Amino acid sequence: MSVHYRACNLCEASCGLEITVEANRVTSIRGDAADPFSQGYLCPKGVALQDLTHDPDRLRRPVRRVGDRWEEMTWSEAFDLVAARLLDIRSRYGGDAIGFYLGNPITHGWAPIIYIPQLLKALGTRNRYSAASVDQQPQHLLSHLLFGSPLLLPVPDVDRTDFLLVVGGNPLVSNGSIMTAPNIKRRLERLRERGGRLVVVDPRRTETADIADEHVFIQPGTDAFLLAAMAHVIVTEGLTRPGRAESYVDGLDAVQELVRQVTPEDAERRTGVPAETIRRLARDFAAARRAAVYARLGVCQTEFGTTAYWLVHVLNVLTGRLDEVGGWMLAEPAFDLPRIGALTTDLPGYDRWRSRVRGIPEVAAEFPSSTLADEILTPGEGQIRAMVLVAGNPVLTVPQGRRIDEALTSVDFCVAIDYYVNESTRHADVILPPTTALEREEFDLVFPAVSVRNHVRWGERVIEPEPDTRADADILRELLWRVEASTMGTRRARALDAARRRFLPRRFVDAALRAGPWGLRHGRRLSLRKVRQHPHGLDLGALHPVLPRRLMTDGKRIRLDHPVVVADWPRLMTALHAPPEATDGRDLLLIGRRHLRSNNSWMHNSARLTRGSNHCAVLVHPDDAQARGIAAGDRVSVSTAAGSIEAVAEISESVMPGVVCMPHGWGHGSRSGVGWSHAASLPGDSVNDITEDTRYDPLSGNAAVTALPVSLQPV
Repeated sequence: MSVHYRACNLCEASCGLEITVEANRVTSIRGDAADPFSQGYLCPKGVALQDLTHDPDRLRRPVRRVGDRWEEMTWSEAFDLVAARLLDIRSRYGGDAIGFYLGNPITHGWAPIIYIPQLLKALGTRNRYSAASVDQQPQHLLSHLLFGSPLLLPVPDVDRTDFLLVVGGNPLVSNGSIMTAPNIKRRLERLRERGGRLVVVDPRRTETADIADEHVFIQPGTDAFLLAAMAHVIVTEGLTRPGRAESYVDGLDAVQELVRQVTPEDAERRTGVPAETIRRLARDFAAARRAAVYARLGVCQTEFGTTAYWLVHVLNVLTGRLDEVGGWMLAEPAFDLPRIGALTTDLPGYDRWRSRVRGIPEVAAEFPSSTLADEILTPGEGQIRAMVLVAGNPVLTVPQGRRIDEALTSVDFCVAIDYYVNESTRHADVILPPTTALEREEFDLVFPAVSVRNHVRWGERVIEPEPDTRADADILRELLWRVEASTMGTRRARALDAARRRFLPRRFVDAALRAGPWGLRHGRRLSLRKVRQHPHGLDLGALHPVLPRRLMTDGKRIRLDHPVVVADWPRLMTALHAPPEATDGRDLLLIGRRHLRSNNSWMHNSARLTRGSNHCAVLVHPDDAQARGIAAGDRVSVSTAAGSIEAVAEISESVMPGVVCMPHGWGHGSRSGVGWSHAASLPGDSVNDITEDTRYDPLSGNAAVTALPVSLQPV
């Protein structure tokens, strides 16, 4: 028996794990009490990491589709076949005929982040799509516009704040989203114990709202009006105190003139939040000694996602919370991802090119996933004819999943890098399965950059991989050198591949740590050797002020009145005063929710995470249920302009009248040929079969799947 220490890679909290192994098999997982960051906390997903590792449904070796069955092949055969097919499509139709879809698990390991940009460049394609554009793309866009990098993402300093306003977020269930904060519940409880306040604004009384000092219901999709009206109060009542930020932030006067246009009375008509409540929240926020506004999916997944999230920045800047202790702060990770990303990828940028069919701007070198089906199904020059799916399941996670399903059946070739035959990879011609995280070394490049406390750790291998298996780094590198050989020749490509094998990941991580903010120029003088001496992780201390030094904009200044956002203001004002949208009888608004035991679609094959009641029920307010003759447990039809699905009704006063609530990522049993047996046995339809791919934020392209008009009736 042996005991190992790693960070969990199933969500952003990155909790420390104590893993017991016997005979090369994980026998138990518990929270690592010696981890300085998570301090022994672990949510149910962490324990289920062993289920993924030892899942009998998990693929171990490459398979190719032969008719309606799968046939194993050797790795060499698989790599040669995939490279040959991709290169053939490129030679006939051009590089942009190859599309990539990247699921959110790619952010939990170093290899996809390093290798995929190189593979895209080698193939000569700009057709990159990911789960980010159904989630957080407004945040990346604003970080690029205001701070100079899509990866400079501020987080609330929850451990030292006195007032936290959470808008459209549920950190108790997400474990902190774009905010790495293990045991966030205890952190928020401490906030209240030290006399602070937690206020949640949400159309549902969420798990976070349950422990808050105050919960405010708001009409879905109207957060921009609430935030603008709060800024109006702060400006008109002389509560503006930018503080130190005034020395490096431009456009403060112009922004104040904009928000003067949205009164609390205007906002009340759209949001349903009383004007006096808006005034009180604004005054309390401005008066707090240390405060921050934090917003997530409920704000980003709307047609005003970018403008609404910009107003989060505006509130934090106007009240002097930006880059101040207890406020809205940037981490300073040991591996400086924003700066390394700027040097090694083409991520920093906006509107450098546009999607072929709808002309939507790219954000951080990605097109919005809402237009992926267009790019596959619409004939013409640049049409996507091959797809590479990496740890993603767009059939269940992208709006109008049925259309994505249709699109994937039509491509000339599809390859997936994935553990499972899921609802999307079942369309692949070849599946290349990687080893799991516990079977390889890992180093977290991403989440320390959005952490509420600076920390670093290296993950040693926990169990030996099975014979004849490959890590994701091996798979991507093997494909990369074969593609590069087509342009630079086999000899040179092999030499470059050999250099990558020597350098990645250890030498690369070591060099980055030594050159980073905690490296040779700092008293810590971090190196990989020093980090590996701390198997429980190394605490680097609380967040500290880093601006304007850390800005990556010209002149290290923030332009708060950025023309991209200001140009969208008239659209917001038109919506503020416009009559209600005609919805053809769809008189309810659909919002999403998440379960602590669920992580989108990719952990549903674990029996321990899917026990209990139906996780895919639709929540309905008692008044709405009674008006439609719906009782608890009834099957109901949920319909939008894109179609209908069925769900079991759960009557709940946690949602406000006029709102229904369903999670996404389900629907495993509704499609044939799926290879995860337990997930396929679970009830529930995919809500993304009826979300509309024509509803999106025009600035970021992020899907607007919140506040979707629906009708509800008994089946």
